[in-house]
Amino acid sequence: MCNRFRMTASRIELLKRFSIDGAAEIDPVSLLPPELFPKRIGWVVRQDSAGRHLAAMRWGFPPPAVGRAPVTNVRNLASPFWRSALANPERRCLVPVSDFCEWQGESGAKIAHWFRVVDRSLFAFAGIWRPTAEGDVFAFLTCDPNPLVAAVHPKAMPVILPEEDEARWLAGDPAEALAVAFPSQLMAVDAS
Repeated sequence: MCNRFRMTASRIELLKRFSIDGAAEIDPVSLLPPELFPKRIGWVVRQDSAGRHLAAMRWGFPPPAVGRAPVTNVRNLASPFWRSALANPERRCLVPVSDFCEWQGESGAKIAHWFRVVDRSLFAFAGIWRPTAEGDVFAFLTCDPNPLVAAVHPKAMPVILPEEDEARWLAGDPAEALAVAFPSQLMAVDAS
């Protein structure tokens, strides 16, 4: 499961790419780390009746009663754990991404594989968010992997939204319709 990604775009690039009025944005966080892991703060784009907003949130929903670690990936869309967030359009978000990592190999000799969209330096995962006592948190949807990702990680990949589907996701169309693998031929991978 994807538990590492990068977002290297500037705040100005994010505002422009996701059609957010920067003058209306009041956010105390101006610099965030370019590489994200669970429990770190990252940018998300959310929408409400006033329009789109850029917000800094912590990655990972609080775990269910039987869990210990934050839940960072939404795999089972029918699960009661996710149902309320998925059903509420105001709890949907876009997670801006430059590339994401999947690991391959045995412990101690794992190789990082960085996946990106070929014609875009910035793309978005389909995400959900919610408020908590410690601040807002987010997670993103995953789906069955395309052949490129499956060669490294056969279980799942993040839901990468085509740019034309981002508004549909934020408006609250059914998650199942958009939770499909991004085409392999539009992606590339680099091993490090």
